[in-house]
Formats: sequence, C-alpha cells, structure tokens
Amino acid sequence: MTVLDTRALNRATLARQHLLTRADSSVPEAVAHLCGLQAQEPQEPFTGLWSRLSGFEPGQLDDALTGRTVVRTHLMRRTVHLVTAADALAWRARHDTMLRGRVLGTYRRELDGIDLDEVAAGGRAVMADQQPRTMSELVRALEERWPGPPRRALGELLVAALIPMVQLPPRGLWQQSSGVRNLPMATWLERDIAPLAADAADPVGQQLLRRYLTAYGPAAGADLRAWCGLAGLPAAVKAARARDELVVFRDERGRELFDLPDAPRPDPDTPAPVRFLPAFDNAILGYHDRSRIIDSAHLGLSVAGHRTVLVDGRVTATWTVRDHLLRVSPLRPLTVPEEEAVRAEAQELLTFLDNGIEDVRLDAGS
Repeated sequence: MTVLDTRALNRATLARQHLLTRADSSVPEAVAHLCGLQAQEPQEPFTGLWSRLSGFEPGQLDDALTGRTVVRTHLMRRTVHLVTAADALAWRARHDTMLRGRVLGTYRRELDGIDLDEVAAGGRAVMADQQPRTMSELVRALEERWPGPPRRALGELLVAALIPMVQLPPRGLWQQSSGVRNLPMATWLERDIAPLAADAADPVGQQLLRRYLTAYGPAAGADLRAWCGLAGLPAAVKAARARDELVVFRDERGRELFDLPDAPRPDPDTPAPVRFLPAFDNAILGYHDRSRIIDSAHLGLSVAGHRTVLVDGRVTATWTVRDHLLRVSPLRPLTVPEEEAVRAEAQELLTFLDNGIEDVRLDAGS
C-alpha cells in the first residue's frame, strides 16, 4: 500500500482547497466544492474566498447570500457554515440527530426533562407567520410555556437544532455589522428540506463521503468524522470500498487513508504560494489529524480564532488588522525570499480588504 508522507498530503490538500492555484469558479461553485465554509465570524469567509478564487470581489458573496443561492446555517459540528442552498436542503435532515445531541450535551442539566418534539412544534408555530426573529424574540414568545430552561439554552436548542434555520442578510454581508435574524430554511428558500432517507444505504452519508474527499482527501475516517461530526459514516466508507469506488493509502503513522481514484495528488515538490487564511479556515479544521498543514506546537491557533499565513503550504505566521496596520507575526524565522513573498501577498490582501489599512508590518520570527 502506497505511503503518503506529510508533504504529499499537504500538496493534495492545497490542490483540493484551491490554495495551490486560485480557481476560476463562481462563489456558489466554490462553496459547493468546499462543502461549505465555516462562518461563525461573519467577515472571515470573504478572505477565505479571496485566497481561493481568481478575481473574487466581495459583492459576489453578497449577491449569493441575498440571492439565496448560499445560506448561513448551523450544520457541520453545530457551527455556522456558509453552504449552498441545495446542500443545505439535502444535508440538513442527516445532521438533525448530531445537532440535537450537541446542544443537549452542552446544556444537559438545563434542558433535562424537556420534550423536544413539543418545543419544536411550539417554535414552528411561532415562526409560521414567516417573520424573521432573533433568538431572544423567539424565546420570549415561548417562555410562558417553557419558563424553566435558561433563555440561552432554550434559544440554542430552537435555532441550532430543532428548527432548521438560516441567518438572514444583512448578517454576513461585506463590511456590515448586523445581529442574527432567523427564518426557517424552507421559508427562506421556498423549498422543503429533503427528508431523511429510511434507506440503510445512507445515500446522504455516501454523498458526504465523496464530497468530503473531493475537497479534503486523502483522509482517514476519523478526519471525515471530525469535519462533520456525524455518526454512522464508517458504513458509507465500507460500502464505497466494497464497490471499489475508493483507493487506499497509508500515512507515515500507518493510518489508512481513503481517496477518490482520479482526485488530484500533486507532486510533493510542487511549489506552494503564500496564502492568507481567515479564522477557522476549512483547510485546517477539516481534519482530525491536522499535521499535514500545521505543526503540533501551533494546534491551538486553529481553534482559537487566529488568522494564519501559509508559507510553503504550512501555517507559518498569524496576521491581524489593527490601528490601520496589517501585522504579520511569523512562528519561525523566515528566509529573505519567504519574507518577500509574504510582503507581496500582504499588499494584495491590503488592497482587497480596502478598510483603511495604511501599511504592512512583518515582525521578527520567533
């Protein structure tokens, strides 16, 4: 069985994530290819798309959100993602059990004994007037009937688990600050959510497997589970292997990695350009084992909301914007050519962000 070293996996990830070469894709096409973008920080996906798409303009994502081809919703891992309308409708029912379980896991004591079906029915009745509501407004409409649970716990149960919701624009539009207003997904998209198939073959799980490998492979089953948070996907992997739809590799630790036969796996020596990534970027958080792109000493950065810089394909710096300054803080000393490449890409980012940044500062590497 072929062994793929860390560098080979790194180049495969960069190619799949459009970070080796910027893609000539529309925003909905890119969001679909990436299986969504993590988006709890509303402005971060703009940088993620800029780093991946040729000629990306912020208005293109704005148009996708206001045009309802892309939506903001709780999905993978119970985090807010940008996903296409088609994927939101197709995938949401498959995520229901996970979403409920994660909210109940967080608020087990506060929600103990509550009848989930009754709360869901009550919430749907309130939202039946098709009026957008904040989480607080929805909870206030129900608190006389369910006065026990804390507002936060009841609200998250409703909007992140029991009722498939989307967060409406202007939330998530370019350089706009707006609170969250929720509307049922089926109301906003004027289409029903696909029901969960009773088919034991789990067609949605099998689709998720193929789509995940297209954007993240080669990857282990644990990586797939870490990305989406769903149970039951080993059966999809087993079925795909039985049909000879997957090729199998091993990494340097001996883990079994799965991939699609014709997916790109570039030469490990392929040059990788500098890329500026937003907080919570897919390329880092899409795996259980993130060693292909970030060193173990810096793993905390990937979950703490730090924006990062890829140099030679690996997380090598963080970046911030503050006091009209784009500041890059390397995690190791950079060579002169690396510094030049980081400065050049930072200048391009400065132009893209277009929010009063006057200069780029590159700190000394630690």
